Amino acid sequence: MSKNTDVIEIDNLRLRCIIGFSPHERKDKQDVVISLRIKTDMRRAGESDNPDDTFNYRTVTKAIIGHVEESTYYLVEKLAAEIARICVVDHHAPWVQVRVHKPGALRFSDSVGVVIERTPEDYA
Repeated sequence: MSKNTDVIEIDNLRLRCIIGFSPHERKDKQDVVISLRIKTDMRRAGESDNPDDTFNYRTVTKAIIGHVEESTYYLVEKLAAEIARICVVDHHAPWVQVRVHKPGALRFSDSVGVVIERTPEDYA
């Protein structure tokens, strides 16, 4: 990838899944809030105005929604890692930053979460 700073931003996907390791957390789906930053070269699409020349964020978002809604994880770290894998491995993103927050996970806090970054080298 060239030295560009083109980034697709997807903010605050509000999804539900089984997440946590306490018995009460394993019973019902809980809210998670996911945000993504996906680096990609958008110059060609910016010149052509052709959807075939850009990263299809709708397709990757649908894949993430499907995965998360059916998932069961103990840790938000694992959920974030799997979302990154979907972006980089399945949809060929050259770099992704994934933020996963769990609202209400910590008393006196709006949410608790993690932010991770991955590239294809992380999956070699």
